[in-house]
Amino acid sequence: MSQLHANCVQIGAHALLLRGPSGSGKSSISLRLIDAGGCLISDDRTDLVARDGRLIATAPSTIAGLCEVRGIGIVRGLPIAAEGDVRVLIDLVADATQVERMPHCTAEEICGITVPRWTLCATDRALDAKIRVALAVATGEMRLEA
Repeated sequence: MSQLHANCVQIGAHALLLRGPSGSGKSSISLRLIDAGGCLISDDRTDLVARDGRLIATAPSTIAGLCEVRGIGIVRGLPIAAEGDVRVLIDLVADATQVERMPHCTAEEICGITVPRWTLCATDRALDAKIRVALAVATGEMRLEA
């Protein structure tokens, strides 16, 4: 088992990890994805384990069902999922110049499972849509042109 400093959100049948330092927008972005129909798996820290060739995410028991909403406090009652089949990792950066315009597909190995990884700017107005596209590419629902 491994633990990442990352949020995890379920969208449809698959989950994604949002990784970044404290204050990078992980919880705010998670809230927007949840507001659009997603479910929270974990806020701030995510436990990960390989199971049947898949990377499965859960919340540590001490924070399960909780989400820190900066400016409001720690809340309970958001739509949640007990676990998720992680298909993509999004690294959040604060500066749009850190995001390549046409990046090569990269991946990261977590618990022996290779997961596609993209770097996106946390303040990008199209971030929610880009995250959904990245998840669709990672699950084969969309494809990248060479």
